Amino acid sequence: MTSVMPWERPGSKIDDRHLQRLAVIYVRQSTRQQLVDHKESTRLQYALVDRAVALGWQADRVLVIDEDLGKSGSSTVARTGFQRLVTEIGLDHVGLVLGIEMSRLARSGRDWYQLIELCALSGALLADTDGVYDPAEYNDRLLLGLKGTMSEAELHLIKQRMWSGRLNKARRGELAFPLPSGYVRRPSGEVALDPDEQVQTVIRLIFAQFERLGTLHGVLRYLVDHDIQLGIRLREGPDKGTLEWRRPNRMTLQNLLHNPAYAGIYAYGRRRVDPRRQDPARPSTGRVVRSRDGWHVMIPNVLPAYISVAQFEANEAKLAANRARAEAMGAVRGGPALAAGLVHCGRCNRRMSVRYHTQHSKALPEYVCARDMTNYGAEKSCQLLNSACVDAFVEQQVLTALTPAAVEVSLRAADQVLAERAELERVWSQRLERAAQDADRARRSHHLAEPENRLVVRQLEKEWEDALAVQQRLREDYDRFTRSSPHILTPAERQTITALAGDIEGLWRAHSTTTADRKEIVRAVVDKVVVTVLGTSERVKVTIVWAGGTTTAGEVIRPVQRLEQLSYYPQLTDRIRELAGQGIGANGIADRLETEGFRPAKGGKRISAATVRDLMRRLACPAGRVHRHRPAPPGEEPGPDEWWLKHLAAELNMTTSTLYAWINRGWITTRQESRWPHRLIAHADQRELAELRERRTRPPGWYSRRIWTETPETAEQQTP
Repeated sequence: MTSVMPWERPGSKIDDRHLQRLAVIYVRQSTRQQLVDHKESTRLQYALVDRAVALGWQADRVLVIDEDLGKSGSSTVARTGFQRLVTEIGLDHVGLVLGIEMSRLARSGRDWYQLIELCALSGALLADTDGVYDPAEYNDRLLLGLKGTMSEAELHLIKQRMWSGRLNKARRGELAFPLPSGYVRRPSGEVALDPDEQVQTVIRLIFAQFERLGTLHGVLRYLVDHDIQLGIRLREGPDKGTLEWRRPNRMTLQNLLHNPAYAGIYAYGRRRVDPRRQDPARPSTGRVVRSRDGWHVMIPNVLPAYISVAQFEANEAKLAANRARAEAMGAVRGGPALAAGLVHCGRCNRRMSVRYHTQHSKALPEYVCARDMTNYGAEKSCQLLNSACVDAFVEQQVLTALTPAAVEVSLRAADQVLAERAELERVWSQRLERAAQDADRARRSHHLAEPENRLVVRQLEKEWEDALAVQQRLREDYDRFTRSSPHILTPAERQTITALAGDIEGLWRAHSTTTADRKEIVRAVVDKVVVTVLGTSERVKVTIVWAGGTTTAGEVIRPVQRLEQLSYYPQLTDRIRELAGQGIGANGIADRLETEGFRPAKGGKRISAATVRDLMRRLACPAGRVHRHRPAPPGEEPGPDEWWLKHLAAELNMTTSTLYAWINRGWITTRQESRWPHRLIAHADQRELAELRERRTRPPGWYSRRIWTETPETAEQQTP
């Protein structure tokens, strides 16, 4: 008689220890569609209960875990049944795990080897239709590892075949995907414009308003102000395909403007999953938008178009320029800097940002190129200048350039107003027609109901009344809209619009013209403004690059901090020496300098006599005419480390008026004479003198300055 080895007997691995525990049948199908189409596979998995009984388990000791029906085995996320199985194994409750095949348990190597290790530690067996395996034995463990590897590779091959077929179908333009608002798919598979005229009108209105307003938020505010809703076709549920009207929102408008389907372009692969951003608990997350070069498929002129390809590309460029980035000009903001976003540094060719500081409760903008300070820790900014001088030059040049076009603008202005009102009138008429249709449908449904069926009649009557109420409210809103914006312009209104459009400068200066409106006009004709400060002087070279490519160059004067920065400072000092040598006093010299065209460092028309007097003292000029004054009455003398104010001002090289301002802010300690004329005496030892000299070197107005940087999304405020 031939002997049989223990491992050759099918049930030799099962002993009483295993039979005393549970036999777990794990049932899983990957998708819900498989549950409908592959019912036989599900029956085979449930039939494993009979195999467990045949292997020696009692029927009441067989546990079926089927919570994971319709869930993929590529991960344990959201697989509560698999987690329950692992828990039971860890608690030593399981003697045998049965599956129709090992891929039903896990298709991920990490999950599969974790399950094998747990079974080996707890002494549980694994079984499929081929046999029973003991993970604690080397040969069985090797075979189980091979089965897990094949299961994971099989999943990869399945995905690869599906992906190749999907991509090949997309390259032919035949792969169906969810259509955006404004499109429907016919039963034949052909894509067509939405048959509802109001849906088409609203889509075209959105693109027209974005072309006119230039910002996504501007379009959103326009739709909200005119109570215009978007028509959305439901994609799932019992009412699939039904048209619903929803209020506009920012994300919907953003997706609409970025979607190439509206330009007739069939595109596939615009959004892909980035594993680094994907949330394991939410498989649909982690999608990132790819650039056009990264799309898998892009076929123009396949879909019916709402806009041209050129307009779509212009919209994409405009949306990119509106983003809050250093290399983009950003959307138009309400700040007073007219050329914000357009100014470029003439030294490093980078875009200059706008920085605001407040002085005397007034916001003063500056154009600053501080990229090296931010990125590389440079000691000072590349360039910094007050915006008023640049903005005045740009404004003058823009008005000069627009004046010849005033006649053409005046002729088209009234037509544009009429065209916009016609679009709104079309939307209103379609809304009224839809409300009338809904009311008529409710009326016919009510009349068709059996009078005896009061339960149905009462509900239909209520729906009819609601439809009539909606129609009435819509008519009242339309009447108010018509009164505020009549469809036809009167001759007087046309004449007024034409006259205003013809007066470009008057329209520019009008109180109704906002700063944002002026910025939009500047951006329409100016590509960029290049500024270059000549050294550290007050002279600034400005070059305007127009939208057509031509340039206009000029030179403006900016305010500077010190007289020494002025380009004509040597001529100024020579003239002061000359006039002082003629015996002319400070007031007379100030008058002569104003007449000869010398201007102060910080702007203005006149160099003050105090400034002239300070310069004369520093230049060691003669004091001019000597005036006899009544001698001051005797008083007390300053003590150690004490100063008369004029002596302390001379020591710090500053004016007494500035010294008084510092005293008022508490930066200098003073006392008053005990007897007439009760003059102020300041206290300043060597340490305090050093602190005052350091404070003297700081830029003017630093103590009251609050600086914030203008960005396209918000104004980030900071106090130095």
